[in-house]
Amino acid sequence: MINKIKRIVVKVGTNVMTNKDNRILGPVLREIVRQIAVLYERDIMVILVSSGSAIAGKEVLNQCDIENPSIRRQVYSSVGQPRMMRHYYSIFHDYGMRCAQVLATKRDFDPGKHRENMINCYEGLLSQGIIPIANEDDAVSLTMSMFSDNDELASLVAEMVHADRLIILTDTDGLYTGHPDDAASKKLQKVTPHQNVEKYVQASSKGEGEGRGGMKSKLKIAKQTALKDIPTYIANGKKSNVIVDIIDGKEIGTKFIMED
Repeated sequence: MINKIKRIVVKVGTNVMTNKDNRILGPVLREIVRQIAVLYERDIMVILVSSGSAIAGKEVLNQCDIENPSIRRQVYSSVGQPRMMRHYYSIFHDYGMRCAQVLATKRDFDPGKHRENMINCYEGLLSQGIIPIANEDDAVSLTMSMFSDNDELASLVAEMVHADRLIILTDTDGLYTGHPDDAASKKLQKVTPHQNVEKYVQASSKGEGEGRGGMKSKLKIAKQTALKDIPTYIANGKKSNVIVDIIDGKEIGTKFIMED
């Protein structure tokens, strides 16, 4: 089965790539890219869904005196997008690889020309060995055109490109029966879409941090994606080699799959 994996989607959350001071962690980004390079050598293509643009914008602007929170987010994200891509471009270049930015709103996934054009773009990039880096187009996406968070974007991309796996990287090892730091808590290794595990969400969350998505969102999206017959994982993105270990079949994180 491992040999049949040809393309995966990896979503990296804000809490993975930032420290307690909300600064982008270069070594974390480098470790993510290193693993993508390892999979690339195995002919496994990765579509990367990356958060971090708003935080990167705040690093540039420090404080912003715009009172409207939506406009403030647009400004931070617009400033931060090229900064994030500069990070990724530099690291991928070090590994002899190329990357590209693909921005989208939720409406782009509706049936029609926008979706068809987006599919063509992804397929064109993948055919040339270029790693697509997807993110929400925060400059124009408001209200109805917004994703709930990048977990939803990652799921929609995974379905659209017929991914073999979706890996959602966060700052916990998976879904627990209690708080991850509680010795009595147990990590759930496998979850099916119809299992009632929502009761564990609040207990196993470390906190929302700067990202829009929390464990509640991740659980919802992971179940929805598994129902599309795309095995989905929630795992700790700050642990080394986590992506490669998952693809190699190791019991990493919490796996969401269709009924056995």
